[in-house]
Amino acid sequence: MRANAAALCLGLLLAATATWAQTDQPSQVVSSTQAVAAATSPDYTAVYCSGFVTADKVPDDTRLISGEQSNIKVVFSRGDYVYLSKGSNQGVKIGDRFSVVRPVTEPTDVQWFKWQNKLMKAMGTVYADEGHVRVIQVQPNTSTAVISFSCDYMQRGDIVRPYQDRPSPAYKPTGEFDHFAPPSGKSVGMVVMGHTFSQLFGKNSTAYVNLGNAQGVKEGDYVRIFRHQGTLAETAPNLEGFQYKMYGFGSTPVKYKWNDLPREILGEGVVINVSRNSATVFITYTNIDVFAGDYVEIE
Repeated sequence: MRANAAALCLGLLLAATATWAQTDQPSQVVSSTQAVAAATSPDYTAVYCSGFVTADKVPDDTRLISGEQSNIKVVFSRGDYVYLSKGSNQGVKIGDRFSVVRPVTEPTDVQWFKWQNKLMKAMGTVYADEGHVRVIQVQPNTSTAVISFSCDYMQRGDIVRPYQDRPSPAYKPTGEFDHFAPPSGKSVGMVVMGHTFSQLFGKNSTAYVNLGNAQGVKEGDYVRIFRHQGTLAETAPNLEGFQYKMYGFGSTPVKYKWNDLPREILGEGVVINVSRNSATVFITYTNIDVFAGDYVEIE
């Protein structure tokens, strides 16, 4: 069994929660042209709730410190009024927008493949996107904001950063997936972890890979996901040599190593966020389940 049941269940639960992300944008009638445009790139929630991994320190001098009804509330969500740790003396103004993020760690600390923990440590810290707030009242050293967009709950101590637009790269034209694509010759990395620490991926999933600016990756790049047959990187037990024999159901006259066989192309995705040694990839197509430990290359 490839999955760690606890990690998978938690990942699915949190992923389901994230799909309820909401915005305070007024309802509008969407034209057919707008609908087509919306379908040609990852949607707002996919881009702004994807989280990110970075080895650079995220400035944490501004925090969410409390909110209304704090005597009974431990979390805050869309529409709630929350208090920020800076005010007019620190340059905060009514109408300012901020993003709320939180550093997070794998709750089970169970490796899916042998090098997962080392790779994650090299990539940096995982930050979850919690949503956006808009300042509606300012005091000298604190301010009041309304939660205008929610990815997940917010809580005391969350980091508050100035809002920045994120690009939503255009999808490739449909029908261009190459099931037998040769190696691109560009940088190769791995699918190391997923959003909400998931280990299993399909279309519209979000994954963190250990390729970043230092390896020539930029927003909008496509990556190809692939797998070699016969590797034993998973922590779950596997039959050695399964690429050329399987429990007595036939075997080849000679042994084939993993690099003797064609690689298996699993899918592809578009980069929506990038830092020095990591990138957030929105998976746009898969023809089979993708797992942490599978490989990626820049197309």
